[in-house]
Amino acid sequence: MKRIALHSFISLSVVALFACGGAEHKQHDDHADHADHADHMDHADHSENADKEGPKQLDIPEGAKVMFGNLAEGDTINMPFTVKFEVEGIEVEPAGELNEGKGHHHLIINNGFIARGTVVPADSVNIHYGKGQTETDLDLSPGNYQLTMQFADGYHQSYGEQLSATVNIVVE
Repeated sequence: MKRIALHSFISLSVVALFACGGAEHKQHDDHADHADHADHMDHADHSENADKEGPKQLDIPEGAKVMFGNLAEGDTINMPFTVKFEVEGIEVEPAGELNEGKGHHHLIINNGFIARGTVVPADSVNIHYGKGQTETDLDLSPGNYQLTMQFADGYHQSYGEQLSATVNIVVE
C-alpha cells in the first residue's frame, strides 16, 4: 500500500513540476519547442483579491494594444524563427502580482483570443511567457498556422480581444 501511495505521489509531483514550468519540456508534432521559455506560473491563493463575482479584473488602459513586432498577416517564414511581442500603452512584467496597467504575454497556436477574465490555459497550444518575455523562438513543422498573442494580468486572466493580436502565417 505504501509503495502505491509513494508511486502516486511521485507521479503527481512530476506532473506538477512540468505544469509549473519547473523542468524543460519539448513540444512534439506541429507545436513549438518552448524549453527555454518555461513559465513562471503563480499558483498562490489569490482569494483575498476576489469579490463575490470572482477575481478582480483590471481596467485596460485607454489606447493599449499588443502587436507582433516582426510578423504580418500571410507571412511565409522558415524555421527556426524568433517571434517578437510588442505592446503600446501597457507594461510587460512577470506574472504573480495583479498590477494596474501591466501584464504578460501568451502565444496561442491555431486558436483565437481568450475571453476577458478567463484564465489562459497552460498547455502545448497556450504557451505562457510569465517571466515577462517579449520574444520567443519557434520551431514549427511546415504548414499553415494561426498565431494569437494574448496579453493577460499577473494572475493569467486574459484582457480579452482588445489586448490580443492574430496573424496567419505559412511555415516552409
